Order: sequence, then C-alpha cells, then structure tokens
Amino acid sequence: MNRLLIDTNIYVAFKRGNPAVVELLGRAEKIVLCSVVIGELLAGFRSGNQASKNRQQLESFSANARVGTCSLNANTAEFYAAVFTQLKQKGRPIPTNDMWIAASAMQNGLAICTLDAHFESIDGILIRHPVS
Repeated sequence: MNRLLIDTNIYVAFKRGNPAVVELLGRAEKIVLCSVVIGELLAGFRSGNQASKNRQQLESFSANARVGTCSLNANTAEFYAAVFTQLKQKGRPIPTNDMWIAASAMQNGLAICTLDAHFESIDGILIRHPVS
C-alpha cells in the first residue's frame, strides 16, 4: 500500500533524515497526518526551544501536494471503540493517542507508517515499518 498515515515518530525520523524513512515516504503516493499526530507534534514544538521553526517546517511539509490531513469525527470514534475493545480483550493496552491514530488509519483505508511495534496487536490494520 502506498497511501500512508504517518505516526508522530515517523515525522520526527523524517525530519532527522533517517534514510529508511526518507526512502519510504519518498515512494509514497499519499502521506496523511491525522489531527492526533498534528496535536502531538505541536505539543512537542511548544515544549522545545524552536517552536516557530518547527511549526514552519511542519507547514512546509503539509503544503506538499502528496500530503493531506484527516480529522476525527463520529465515525472515527466507532473505529476507536472497536480498537479499544479488541485490545482490552487481548490484555494488550497501547497509548490512547495511538488507538486514535490507528482508528484514523482504519477509517480512511490507510496503512499506518510507524516505528512502534505495539500497533501489530491490532487486528485488521495495515502497517508499514521502515526497513533499515
């Protein structure tokens, strides 16, 4: 799948020039940032000393024709509830924001691009891990 919803750690790795991430995103047909990822990034920017520069870089990244965004809505909440219930039944909790990110990917038919292995506990999600 060449349509990717990127996790926060992928954006950070891309900005740091991680070769595997740069290559994977370079081949992507579509790159999507969900509102949860944007929120995590903005929160991180505010706690750092280069908030303005980091925000400008995010805006520049988002302006690329291959990059889009998606927001949470009531339908996303249905996917979130399914992910939450599934993980609770398995006894494998993951961070709440990551469940929302997974729900956004599933709702929009996107593969999630992440460095986190815990997304693999979610049935029915497509995952792309960069390979070094």
